[in-house]
Amino acid sequence: MEALTKMASERPVVIFSKSSCCMSHSIKTLLCDFGVNPAVYELDEMQRGREIEQALSRLGCNPSVPAVFIGGEFVGGANEIMSLHLNRSLIPMLKRVGALWV
Repeated sequence: MEALTKMASERPVVIFSKSSCCMSHSIKTLLCDFGVNPAVYELDEMQRGREIEQALSRLGCNPSVPAVFIGGEFVGGANEIMSLHLNRSLIPMLKRVGALWV
């Protein structure tokens, strides 16, 4: 869990993903289209990916990916990110943590 916390706080936006997950791809695309440069960890391509996935599950991520951290705080998965986007809260949140400047 300590490694997860450290990784999640490395950049303003951190996404834990799997390379084969279509929802992860959608969330990464959405954020990148805004101009965000997230740190992306592909759990299926990492040596300790399974361990991190289990830590995400303990944190309440179900399914475990995508898991999005903004400003070091766990925000949620695809449903939560899309809800924030649709109610116009996502961009202000990204600006607040320095992930967007415009």
